[in-house]
Amino acid sequence: MGKKLIITEKPSVAREFAAALKENMKKGNGFMESENYIITWCVGHLVTMCYPDAYDPSLKRWSLETIPFIPTKYKYTVIDNVKTQFEVIKKLFNRPDIDVIYNAGDSGREGEYIQRLVMQEAGFNKNAALKRVWIDSQTEEEILRGIREAKDMSEYDNLSASAYLRAKEDYLMGINFSRVLTLKYQDELKRFLGLNKAVIAVGRVMTCVQGMVVNREREIRNFVKTPFYKINATFGIENTSYTGEWKVCEKSAYFGKPGLYKENGFLDKEEAQKLVDRLKENDKAVIENIEKKKNSKNPPLLYNLAELQNECSKLFKISPDETLKIAQELYEKKLTTYPRTDARVLSSAVAGEIIKNLNGLKHVGAVSGFVQHIIETKSYTKLKSSKYVNDKQITDHYAIIPTGQGFAAFSSLSENAKKVYEIITRRFLAIFYPAAVYQKITIETYIDNELFVSNYNTLKEEGYLAVMKYSFAQEKANEAKNEDNSKTGENETEQKADKELETVLNGLKKNTEVNVKELNIKEGETKPPKRYNSGSIILAMENAGQFIEDEELRAQIKGSGIGTSATRAEILKKLVSNGYLALNKKTQIITPTIMGELIYEIVNGSIKPLLDPKLTASWEKGLTMVAGGDISGDEYQNKLNDFVIRRTEFVKKQNINMLPIRQAFANIKQYY
Repeated sequence: MGKKLIITEKPSVAREFAAALKENMKKGNGFMESENYIITWCVGHLVTMCYPDAYDPSLKRWSLETIPFIPTKYKYTVIDNVKTQFEVIKKLFNRPDIDVIYNAGDSGREGEYIQRLVMQEAGFNKNAALKRVWIDSQTEEEILRGIREAKDMSEYDNLSASAYLRAKEDYLMGINFSRVLTLKYQDELKRFLGLNKAVIAVGRVMTCVQGMVVNREREIRNFVKTPFYKINATFGIENTSYTGEWKVCEKSAYFGKPGLYKENGFLDKEEAQKLVDRLKENDKAVIENIEKKKNSKNPPLLYNLAELQNECSKLFKISPDETLKIAQELYEKKLTTYPRTDARVLSSAVAGEIIKNLNGLKHVGAVSGFVQHIIETKSYTKLKSSKYVNDKQITDHYAIIPTGQGFAAFSSLSENAKKVYEIITRRFLAIFYPAAVYQKITIETYIDNELFVSNYNTLKEEGYLAVMKYSFAQEKANEAKNEDNSKTGENETEQKADKELETVLNGLKKNTEVNVKELNIKEGETKPPKRYNSGSIILAMENAGQFIEDEELRAQIKGSGIGTSATRAEILKKLVSNGYLALNKKTQIITPTIMGELIYEIVNGSIKPLLDPKLTASWEKGLTMVAGGDISGDEYQNKLNDFVIRRTEFVKKQNINMLPIRQAFANIKQYY
């Protein structure tokens, strides 16, 4: 009987597999071996695509005559600094005593690509069965399950095809579009910025993201503030008072008249003052309507990577790249499940065994009471029929949740990592708790046929909110959430009533007369859209459909954003390192640089579709369809080749009139 060979993505994962197998492993150079198993590892990417000069040395020099460059057969090469480990793997793969090779790479598209490239370039024992290990956490039981239930690797051929195509897509667009734009526009860019050298780097995803940030910055620059004037009234009743905001109604003297700001303000302060002066003649008002109703707020869905990155940007001011590193560390230390996921729900299979996760969390001091309550009330038994479980909403992996294991490593975590673990754990436990219940009281008070609306919202039943009280800087966390949930202060604000006022409000009846204590004008102005921060840009990338006006197209790309959960943080990091975007580390606010805006202008006048989220998301949708077997890899490749050829040739033939470019450049310069 031959041996089984397992190849993981990195040494630390290999050690976890070895520990789970409980074999007497002997260390070799770049591998471990026992009587039954050999475990080896990659160190991330070992193989990469060759640059054009590997096909023909003359292609090293950039020239319009040699692009577009579209290989008929792609060449790959082993990365220099990892050649030693590649040779170790190559030798092991081709050993005649190997009867099973387990691909235990990262369970996603990129992980599949890394492993397939190694097998492609190293070769392997053709008599060995090829299996794919697909796991959601690195706990011992999950590793053993993954090996036990490993499927034939051929079942992942479509995923592999989409991974290869994604790499080819980035390669073709990056090389051809970057070269053609640099050759056409570098002189103008150098002249304008006073540079000796200028390379224009563009890409399928990163240029689209760059465009989103530039467009948002221009919206802010071009925004014209509109002042408005609202009227507030304070009404006295018994020994307390309540406030209301004026709103136009059918009885109002201003109904259907021009000069209003929306339906609750004036564009002219004098008009607002006229109304105040008129109403001040009245010392009494009448409550004509009272509405009391209870509103429920359910626990939020679980974290996927994008939601986690957004939350960490708000709460801790850390970048998506740093959040991903922390999430990966928590995964590798067995504390949480696989981080690179787009799903925000659990699978029915996981839901059926969720008691294991809960039992493991009983000894986590900060949440032990909540866990005990969930277990005692058996609220977890209702999970399968809830909105938090949906197999149809899961592609590769379910949402990020705590495993209930790995606590031996907890003390070694950084403070930020401990905080990230806490928010993942509390979000998970919240789904077993009931909704928070609020009582909303709406009062319509009239002064001389003019309506004043009062809204009071009071928390009556805490529900899941009890679980969401973080042990760290709660005030700052609340500030971040309140800021995110605000609507620029232009809409009616809900007020909280103290106990005395709440008692009075609950006792109010229609046609009750109240005193008019005070009338005043509240000045405000419309606000421009907010700049992206490192978290909100990740969410915007995930939800690219929001930028598409066409409803049918928006529906077509639903579920396919810009980039993937595994790549979005790296894309943002690259744009910053290229000097196209600036990231404020303290606030995590993102703005374009002058270089980023100039390149935006160049792309906008030459390969405009690269700036369009619709195009970028549709390419991602196509890759998803290849992975699902809905379209063939050849079909996708032909479409890709055609796009690159047409667009490159278009730029090559452009008669560059520098005047519009110079005018655009000069206009941009005033902001820097």
